[in-house]
Amino acid sequence: MLSAGLPQGTVPKLERPGPLRERVYEALLELITTRALRPGQHLVESELAGHLGVSRQPVREALQRLNSEGWVDLRPAQGAFVHEPTEAEADQLLSVRTLLEAEAARLAAANSGAAGIAALEELCAQGEQAVADDDVDLAVATNARFHAKVMELAGNLVLAELAGQVDRRVRWFYTPVARQRGRQSWIEHRELIAAISARDEQRATEVMRAHTEHTRATYRRREQP
Repeated sequence: MLSAGLPQGTVPKLERPGPLRERVYEALLELITTRALRPGQHLVESELAGHLGVSRQPVREALQRLNSEGWVDLRPAQGAFVHEPTEAEADQLLSVRTLLEAEAARLAAANSGAAGIAALEELCAQGEQAVADDDVDLAVATNARFHAKVMELAGNLVLAELAGQVDRRVRWFYTPVARQRGRQSWIEHRELIAAISARDEQRATEVMRAHTEHTRATYRRREQP
């Protein structure tokens, strides 16, 4: 076990090109989003720098940026801590997600062709297998890819940009309830695919709205860590 509380194998390698501070930021954000770094966890610059194989400066810059974006809380004389979202924050974020995803589903039903529907079916099969294997991380990642594909098929760039702004926070809130949602989530995805394939815009909207509201309700009654 690493001293900062990270499970072995969770620390990403900084191999992608680009400015070091950006790569460190992305690495820390991924660790927070996947909850390898848990809400409320103390973030020690020197330990994070050691795990990532960098100096403390890019870590400090990343933590400041994450603080400005609401992922990290910088407390005077105490240091940095992963932000602990309130119930109100989660509820507001998931409410916005419902609005965006429902419209994306409607547009996808209006615009999707055979290739797009096949892609959704393949992602759904992958998600079902991840649930069967009890691979929560893969289920969460595949769920995000499925919803991103629906957004892509909607064909509205402004809608996609707005959805992209909340995507990682949605993953952050979905991760704790992914096992509880389990197979039912993918049953709902199958219902959505059927509505999109039938070009039934109203049904696709209704299914997606119900689907996202189920996730919101599950988060509200989730088991606290």
